[in-house]
Amino acid sequence: MDERFWCQGRWLEPAQVQWLAGWIALHPDWSRKRLAQQLCRAWHWRDGCGRLKDFAARRFLLKLQQRGLIRLPPVRPWRRRPPTVPPAPPPVLPPVQESLPALRPVPVRPVEPGTAPARRWAAYLQQYHYLGLRVVGENLGDLAQDRHGRDLACLLFGAPAWRCAARDRFLGWSEAPRREGLSRLANNTRFLLLPGVRVPHLASHLLGRVARRIQTDWRRKYGHGLDWLETFVEGGRFAGTSYRAANWIAVGQTTGRSRQDAQRQLQVPRKTVWLYRLAAAAPAPPPTVPRS
Repeated sequence: MDERFWCQGRWLEPAQVQWLAGWIALHPDWSRKRLAQQLCRAWHWRDGCGRLKDFAARRFLLKLQQRGLIRLPPVRPWRRRPPTVPPAPPPVLPPVQESLPALRPVPVRPVEPGTAPARRWAAYLQQYHYLGLRVVGENLGDLAQDRHGRDLACLLFGAPAWRCAARDRFLGWSEAPRREGLSRLANNTRFLLLPGVRVPHLASHLLGRVARRIQTDWRRKYGHGLDWLETFVEGGRFAGTSYRAANWIAVGQTTGRSRQDAQRQLQVPRKTVWLYRLAAAAPAPPPTVPRS
């Protein structure tokens, strides 16, 4: 390779590729995961909270291998460890069929890993959402309850689609602005009203509450804010009424392709693309300086 090229958000020089190939060859016993973690440390790849961006680094290394520029070690067979505690089924839910004012306030709070709400949230999505539960990259899960503490709904926000023609066209994104803007866009990948919950206008109310606080929650977790939210609504299943009522904008449809469709042979359902413009994030408070 004689010229630099763009790969996953950065320019790569020939000398860097040469160093990287030699560095990998020096550690034939390292797994791909360890290579990615060490690369993050060597090149200072961390998110706004100081965590290693190892998932992005693994994708970066894979792209270089696909170009024939490096050679990664073989993928090691993955062995599922038997869980020490069997996953608990979701609790039996009583029906909730009331008016929204009777349930207010309806707080929507992020779930903290390892807590009882987080375990219920995961069990609900795995059991009741037609897509199950899959979490990749930066993500934020929310659990909504009524004023009596009854669970009502689960939401999950995660990494945005890498490319989406309808979205990119609406935002005026060419290649460079898209690369820069994706880190400030989150995808509402899951939205589940729990079985038995029949409350008019609840879904749009929850979307509004999330939109008002996700800036703070995302910044606290990842060290940076967001500008937009997106979601993809499968037309054969849902009409997107709640998103429209919450002032989201329908900007077009997907092409019926999947990000896993490298050979352009896989057909997936076409979906309506919805966007929501978030209010400007408040600046982070200055650090407290201790008095001497």
